[in-house]
Amino acid sequence: MNNTIPEIIEKLEGCKKCAIFCHARPDGDALGSGLALRRELQLHGKEADMIVESDVPEKFMFMPVMNEVKHEIPPEKYDTFISVDSADVKRIGKFDEAYSKFRGTTINIDHHVSNPQYAKYNYVRECCACCDILTDIFREAGWTPDEVTANLLMLGLITDSGNFTHSDVNEKTYIDAGYLRACGADPHEINYNMYDKQAKERAVLYGRVMSDMRFFCDNKVALIVIRNKDLEELGADRSITEGYVDFPLTVDTVEVAISMLEQEGGNDYKVSFRSKGRVNVNEVACSFNGGGHVLASGCEVFGTEEQCIKKLVDAVSKVL
Repeated sequence: MNNTIPEIIEKLEGCKKCAIFCHARPDGDALGSGLALRRELQLHGKEADMIVESDVPEKFMFMPVMNEVKHEIPPEKYDTFISVDSADVKRIGKFDEAYSKFRGTTINIDHHVSNPQYAKYNYVRECCACCDILTDIFREAGWTPDEVTANLLMLGLITDSGNFTHSDVNEKTYIDAGYLRACGADPHEINYNMYDKQAKERAVLYGRVMSDMRFFCDNKVALIVIRNKDLEELGADRSITEGYVDFPLTVDTVEVAISMLEQEGGNDYKVSFRSKGRVNVNEVACSFNGGGHVLASGCEVFGTEEQCIKKLVDAVSKVL
C-alpha cells in the first residue's frame, strides 16, 4: 500500500532513533536524500544514522557531511528503519535481510516505478529524483532546510535529472530547485564537482571505453563495456564510471544505450540502460530481475562478456 505524505511525516515525527539506508554504490540522489533526511531528523530531536554498504565515491567528498556515513549497523536499538532511493530491498546490499526482518517501523521513500512497496509504510512516486520527494516531505512537515540540507537535496536534483536535462524534468523540478537555492543551496559548486572536475584516471578510462563502443540493431543500440583490467591498470575505482552510459545515447541513431561494468572476479556485470524515450528500459531490466525507471534502469547479468552482450542485445531488440 502506498501511504500519503502526512502518514509518512507522522511516522518520522514519532520515531526516536532511526537508521537510514540507501542503495549500494550510492549516487548523488541516494546520498543526498539519505543525509538530508538524517540531518532534518537530528535537527528535530531524533537520533539518526545514515548507513551505506559501499564507500562514498570520492567526488562527493567536497561535502564534509559525507564523512558521517556509516558502513555497518551500529549495535544500538533502533525503532525505525528507513530506505531511500532503493527500488527494491535487495538494492541496499548486505543490509537487506536486517531490514526485511526488522520488527520496528520500516519506511520506504522512493521514486522508481518498479518499486514493489516492500516496507510497512511506503511513499513511492515516480519523479526525477528521490530528493524531489524529500523536499515535499520537509515542506509539508514545516521543516525549512538549512544550507547543508538544501545542498544535499540540490545534489540529488542535479545529478538524477542529468543537470535538468532528462525528459522527466518538469515545472515542479525547477520550482523545487529555486526553493532550495533560496534556502542556501549552491548549484555552482555542485555542478563544478559533478560535471566539470574529474581525475586524470577517469578521463583516460573514458577514452578507452568509448573507443570500443559497439552498435547493434541497425545502430539503434549502443553498448560499452568497462573492464576490470582497465580499472586495475589505471588504479581507478568503479565509482568514477558514473555517467559513462549517457554518452552513447548522444549518437543520433541510438535509441538505447547499455553500459556493462565488470565486477571483481569476472563473469558478473552491473548493467545500466538509458533510453531516449521510445523504449521502456525498465521492462528490459525487470526481465533480468532489475528495475528502475522507464528511461533509466539497471540490472545484473552473469556470464562471459560476449554471453552477456548477446543476452542484453536480444532483450532490447524485442522491445525496439
